[in-house]
Amino acid sequence: MDIKNININSDYPLGEKRKKWLKTSTGKTLDEITLEKVLSGDIKPEDIRISPETLRLQGEIAKKGNRPTVTKNFERASELVAIPDERILEIYNAMRPFRSSREDLLKIADELENKYSATVNANFIREAAEVYKERKKLRKD
Repeated sequence: MDIKNININSDYPLGEKRKKWLKTSTGKTLDEITLEKVLSGDIKPEDIRISPETLRLQGEIAKKGNRPTVTKNFERASELVAIPDERILEIYNAMRPFRSSREDLLKIADELENKYSATVNANFIREAAEVYKERKKLRKD
């Protein structure tokens, strides 16, 4: 399947029309996730995490539907899957006004880009660092 050839009319909603395209981060299909398997312990929490590929598919559908903001959100989300939850929470807290210096935010951006290949998120953090600087929302050292 070529993500660029998704057809919003014939392929969406993916869970109904292209179920076989959807896999969890551990490679399980939607049909493999059942209540019975969850209750028996055959399905673990990591088995139901969304995959970056599924998020990219959703983003492509949003793009074809002329929804650029939603598209960008799915792009960011697809990168975030690889980042540990604890680190995402730390970054979230660092992004709050007056919590970080410009340098702190730029270090986070470099980490996202270099360690996790999360370039969309890295650029978002860099942009935030500049906006915070303009609006005087950075921590004073």
